[in-house]
Amino acid sequence: MMVRDVDAFDADAAAGGYLYAQGDRLSARLSNERMTAAILAIADLRGKRVIDLGCGDGTYTLPLALRGGARQLLGIDPTAAAIALAERRAATEGVDCCRFTVGSIYDAAMADGSYDVAVLRGVLHHLEHPAAAIKVALALAREVVIVEPNGLNPVLKLIERLSSYHRAHGERSFLPMTLHRWVRAAGGQVTAADFINLVPIFSPDWLARGCKRAEPIVEAFPAIRVLACGQYVLKARKSQ
Repeated sequence: MMVRDVDAFDADAAAGGYLYAQGDRLSARLSNERMTAAILAIADLRGKRVIDLGCGDGTYTLPLALRGGARQLLGIDPTAAAIALAERRAATEGVDCCRFTVGSIYDAAMADGSYDVAVLRGVLHHLEHPAAAIKVALALAREVVIVEPNGLNPVLKLIERLSSYHRAHGERSFLPMTLHRWVRAAGGQVTAADFINLVPIFSPDWLARGCKRAEPIVEAFPAIRVLACGQYVLKARKSQ
């Protein structure tokens, strides 16, 4: 998949899962739940065939079936340890409609059949060629949902520079207009988009609770959410 800093993700998966997906940290639970809710709100997955590109350890993939009602799910990730975790989680949860495979996003066009929805959640900023991944996603599915860190958030930009975790894992953020440009270049058009989530994923509990209480207010005001929210979510489809 040509992931930047892939060794850091291999180490996380081998140690039992990605840190940002662990449920023992309140901020991670709140932040991840907001992103999942945004995906399920922006795209109707009920009875659909869904492909999760860069699915990691399956933490984010399973809710697409359990809560979103997807009929069939394929998760693709280059890390074998992560895929093994995803398979175990699907078996534990009894999610029979999920299948996981080791592979590259850039080669995902080889997946069997066409899909209704392709999901790229927190994946593009880890790739060397993010625009190419969007092109593959639009070739695979009628709709594509992308969730990425909000490149307009100044605090997020500062964290990317100062946090050792963010530096080790190649965390970065793109401007929303950059994502839109890549979608257009891939032959697609953005049909819905929003700024979401106020809870920093590695913040202490007191800060996470305060941010969560303020989140609905911040998200309701366009002039504020553009700079304050941590993620940008968009839905795209192939241009007519």
